[in-house]
Amino acid sequence: MRRKSCGQPDVVVESALAQVQIDGIYGVVRSVGFNRKENTMSELRPFHLAFPVNDLAAARHFYGEVLGCPEGRSSENWIDFDLFGHQIVAHYRPPQDVPETVHHNPVDGHEVPVPHFGIVLTMADWKALRDRLVAAGVQFKIEPYIRFEGQTGEQATMFFLDPSGNALEFKAFNDLSQLFAK
Repeated sequence: MRRKSCGQPDVVVESALAQVQIDGIYGVVRSVGFNRKENTMSELRPFHLAFPVNDLAAARHFYGEVLGCPEGRSSENWIDFDLFGHQIVAHYRPPQDVPETVHHNPVDGHEVPVPHFGIVLTMADWKALRDRLVAAGVQFKIEPYIRFEGQTGEQATMFFLDPSGNALEFKAFNDLSQLFAK
Protein backbone atom coordinates (compact mmCIF):
# COMPACT_ATOMS: atom_id res chain seq x y z
CA MET A 1 0.00 0.00 0.00
CA ARG A 2 1.51 3.39 -0.99
CA ARG A 3 0.56 6.53 0.84
CA LYS A 4 2.09 9.84 1.71
CA SER A 5 2.07 10.99 5.31
CA CYS A 6 2.24 14.56 6.62
CA GLY A 7 5.48 15.99 5.28
CA GLN A 8 6.84 12.52 4.56
CA PRO A 9 8.02 10.59 1.48
CA ASP A 10 5.91 7.86 -0.11
CA VAL A 11 5.86 4.80 2.14
CA VAL A 12 5.36 1.16 1.17
CA VAL A 13 3.86 -0.50 4.26
CA GLU A 14 4.59 -4.17 4.89
CA SER A 15 3.03 -4.85 8.34
CA ALA A 16 5.35 -3.60 11.10
CA LEU A 17 8.28 -3.41 8.68
CA ALA A 18 8.15 -0.50 6.25
CA GLN A 19 10.30 0.23 3.22
CA VAL A 20 10.77 3.98 2.85
CA GLN A 21 11.73 5.68 -0.41
CA ILE A 22 13.67 8.90 0.07
CA ASP A 23 14.92 10.46 -3.18
CA GLY A 24 15.26 7.05 -4.80
CA ILE A 25 17.21 5.55 -1.89
CA TYR A 26 15.51 2.74 0.01
CA GLY A 27 15.96 2.05 3.69
CA VAL A 28 14.16 -0.12 6.19
CA VAL A 29 12.51 1.24 9.33
CA ARG A 30 10.61 -0.57 12.04
CA SER A 31 7.69 1.08 13.82
CA VAL A 32 8.09 0.08 17.46
CA GLY A 33 6.91 1.05 20.91
CA PHE A 34 8.09 0.11 24.38
CA ASN A 35 6.10 -2.31 26.55
CA ARG A 36 6.97 -1.25 30.12
CA LYS A 37 5.45 -4.34 31.79
CA GLU A 38 7.42 -6.80 29.67
CA ASN A 39 10.39 -4.47 29.07
CA THR A 40 10.19 -5.29 25.35
CA MET A 41 9.65 -3.46 22.08
CA SER A 42 6.34 -3.92 20.23
CA GLU A 43 4.66 -2.52 17.14
CA LEU A 44 3.61 1.10 17.66
CA ARG A 45 0.01 1.63 16.60
CA PRO A 46 -1.32 4.92 15.17
CA PHE A 47 -3.30 7.06 17.58
CA HIS A 48 -6.62 8.77 16.80
CA LEU A 49 -7.40 12.26 18.05
CA ALA A 50 -10.57 14.25 17.39
CA PHE A 51 -10.53 17.95 18.23
CA PRO A 52 -12.85 20.93 17.73
CA VAL A 53 -12.38 23.63 15.08
CA ASN A 54 -14.59 26.62 14.37
CA ASP A 55 -13.75 26.89 10.66
CA LEU A 56 -13.31 23.73 8.54
CA ALA A 57 -11.92 25.65 5.54
CA ALA A 58 -9.23 27.24 7.72
CA ALA A 59 -8.47 23.82 9.29
CA ARG A 60 -8.22 22.23 5.82
CA HIS A 61 -5.73 24.92 4.76
CA PHE A 62 -3.67 24.84 7.97
CA TYR A 63 -3.39 21.06 8.37
CA GLY A 64 -3.35 20.28 4.64
CA GLU A 65 -1.26 23.12 3.21
CA VAL A 66 0.77 24.58 6.08
CA LEU A 67 1.56 21.31 7.89
CA GLY A 68 1.38 19.21 4.69
CA CYS A 69 -0.94 16.53 6.10
CA PRO A 70 -2.77 14.48 3.45
CA GLU A 71 -6.54 14.63 3.77
CA GLY A 72 -8.55 11.46 4.28
CA ARG A 73 -12.32 11.14 4.47
CA SER A 74 -14.44 14.19 5.21
CA SER A 75 -17.98 15.47 5.49
CA GLU A 76 -19.54 18.89 5.98
CA ASN A 77 -18.80 18.48 9.74
CA TRP A 78 -15.34 16.89 9.95
CA ILE A 79 -12.05 16.21 8.11
CA ASP A 80 -9.59 13.33 8.63
CA PHE A 81 -5.87 14.11 8.28
CA ASP A 82 -2.76 11.90 8.27
CA LEU A 83 -0.42 13.49 10.82
CA PHE A 84 2.85 11.57 10.43
CA GLY A 85 0.95 8.28 10.19
CA HIS A 86 -1.59 9.11 12.91
CA GLN A 87 -5.27 9.92 12.37
CA ILE A 88 -6.41 13.32 13.54
CA VAL A 89 -9.93 14.55 12.90
CA ALA A 90 -10.96 18.20 12.85
CA HIS A 91 -14.63 18.33 13.96
CA TYR A 92 -16.64 21.49 13.39
CA ARG A 93 -17.88 23.17 16.56
CA PRO A 94 -19.64 26.53 16.18
CA PRO A 95 -17.78 29.49 17.69
CA GLN A 96 -18.83 29.99 21.28
CA ASP A 97 -20.10 33.24 22.73
CA VAL A 98 -17.44 33.11 25.40
CA PRO A 99 -14.11 31.87 24.02
CA GLU A 100 -12.41 29.16 26.02
CA THR A 101 -9.28 30.23 27.82
CA VAL A 102 -6.16 28.13 27.46
CA HIS A 103 -4.50 27.08 30.68
CA HIS A 104 -0.71 27.35 30.91
CA ASN A 105 1.80 25.46 33.05
CA PRO A 106 5.40 26.60 33.56
CA VAL A 107 7.95 24.23 31.98
CA ASP A 108 11.63 25.11 31.60
CA GLY A 109 10.91 28.84 31.92
CA HIS A 110 8.07 28.87 29.36
CA GLU A 111 4.29 28.94 29.74
CA VAL A 112 3.13 25.71 28.04
CA PRO A 113 -0.46 25.77 26.73
CA VAL A 114 -2.69 22.99 28.08
CA PRO A 115 -4.20 21.02 26.43
CA HIS A 116 -1.95 20.46 23.43
CA PHE A 117 -1.03 17.61 21.08
CA GLY A 118 1.68 16.81 18.56
CA ILE A 119 4.26 14.29 17.44
CA VAL A 120 7.77 13.30 18.50
CA LEU A 121 9.75 13.59 15.26
CA THR A 122 13.28 12.77 14.22
CA MET A 123 15.56 15.79 14.61
CA ALA A 124 15.84 16.16 10.82
CA ASP A 125 12.04 16.12 10.42
CA TRP A 126 11.64 18.56 13.33
CA LYS A 127 14.08 21.01 11.71
CA ALA A 128 12.34 20.66 8.33
CA LEU A 129 8.92 21.30 9.93
CA ARG A 130 10.31 24.27 11.87
CA ASP A 131 11.65 25.75 8.64
CA ARG A 132 8.33 25.10 6.85
CA LEU A 133 6.37 26.82 9.64
CA VAL A 134 8.73 29.82 9.70
CA ALA A 135 8.44 30.14 5.89
CA ALA A 136 4.62 30.00 6.19
CA GLY A 137 4.67 32.82 8.76
CA VAL A 138 3.22 30.73 11.60
CA GLN A 139 3.28 32.61 14.91
CA PHE A 140 4.82 30.48 17.65
CA LYS A 141 3.45 30.42 21.20
CA ILE A 142 6.87 29.06 22.21
CA GLU A 143 9.60 29.61 19.62
CA PRO A 144 11.60 26.54 18.53
CA TYR A 145 14.38 25.84 21.02
CA ILE A 146 16.20 23.09 22.93
CA ARG A 147 14.41 22.36 26.22
CA PHE A 148 16.27 20.89 29.22
CA GLU A 149 19.57 21.50 27.41
CA GLY A 150 22.34 19.36 28.88
CA GLN A 151 19.88 17.59 31.19
CA THR A 152 17.92 14.35 31.21
CA GLY A 153 15.10 14.66 28.68
CA GLU A 154 16.87 17.18 26.42
CA GLN A 155 14.62 17.85 23.42
CA ALA A 156 13.88 20.27 20.63
CA THR A 157 10.37 21.70 20.96
CA MET A 158 8.03 24.31 19.50
CA PHE A 159 4.43 25.30 20.20
CA PHE A 160 1.92 27.05 17.95
CA LEU A 161 -1.86 27.31 17.53
CA ASP A 162 -4.06 26.22 14.66
CA PRO A 163 -6.64 28.73 13.32
CA SER A 164 -9.19 27.55 15.92
CA GLY A 165 -6.78 28.06 18.83
CA ASN A 166 -5.82 24.39 19.37
CA ALA A 167 -2.28 24.20 20.72
CA LEU A 168 0.22 21.89 19.00
CA GLU A 169 3.68 20.83 20.15
CA PHE A 170 6.23 19.13 17.94
CA LYS A 171 9.37 17.82 19.55
CA ALA A 172 12.47 15.75 18.76
CA PHE A 173 15.22 14.03 20.69
CA ASN A 174 18.79 13.44 19.54
CA ASP A 175 18.57 10.38 21.81
CA LEU A 176 15.07 8.86 21.73
CA SER A 177 15.82 6.89 24.91
CA GLN A 178 15.39 10.25 26.69
CA LEU A 179 11.66 10.31 25.85
CA PHE A 180 10.65 8.74 29.20
CA ALA A 181 13.95 9.18 31.06
CA LYS A 182 13.76 10.42 34.66
